[in-house]
Amino acid sequence: MVSITWDVTRYKKDEEILKSWAKHFRNHYCLDTEIDYYRRGYGYSRADYLDRIKFPDQSSAPGPSIRAGDFGEVLVADFLEYLQGYWVPRTKYADKDIRNESSKGCDILGFKILDKKKESKEDTLAIVEAKSQFSGRKPTPRLQDAIDGSAKDYLRKGESLNAIKQRLFEKGLLADAVKIERFQNPEDHPYREVYGGVALFTKEVFNNEVVSKTDASTHPYEENLFLIVICGRDLMNLVNELYRRASHEA
Repeated sequence: MVSITWDVTRYKKDEEILKSWAKHFRNHYCLDTEIDYYRRGYGYSRADYLDRIKFPDQSSAPGPSIRAGDFGEVLVADFLEYLQGYWVPRTKYADKDIRNESSKGCDILGFKILDKKKESKEDTLAIVEAKSQFSGRKPTPRLQDAIDGSAKDYLRKGESLNAIKQRLFEKGLLADAVKIERFQNPEDHPYREVYGGVALFTKEVFNNEVVSKTDASTHPYEENLFLIVICGRDLMNLVNELYRRASHEA
């Protein structure tokens, strides 16, 4: 088991960075090339369509917690992809039927294929659970919650792989859909599996003592488990600002 603490307190309030970040965030829910078609029947502006139909609500429960959870998952997916070298498909957010609900299945799946021409037992599937706390006054054991959720991911893995493959196929991304097949039959085509539990806190509620009591001993894949704690100051305001920019800059 490996543990990492990542402090994102020093995110830059740079206009170009935030604009780019907001676009990246928006495109998880709806590609810029698709917004005009999807909003047409409502008669909504781009911003209204995103705020009313696609994005979780800013104030009405459970919208704020869904916002925090989605943001946390996207941040962890970016960590896996841009810092750890995994390919991380971003398909589930656009397919939500209800904007104020979380998607089912494994939170984040990352894929690492060493050689496109032949299989390797060192090809790796990363399965990660992410839990966020960006509000409140009392710290909660979100890292423990992530570990407990991760302990069930081996049961959900098959369905989550199929869901990603199906979404990629429906979008016409056939080459990417085929990549998923590499990881659907580990008995005949073995590969490495690693599991992750990630807790994201705003610093105002982070408590090291609560985190230190986390117990991973009952996780079925404890030896292949990594833990990450991500902290940042005033993160819910950052989340809401990204959603605001994502809709109004569309």
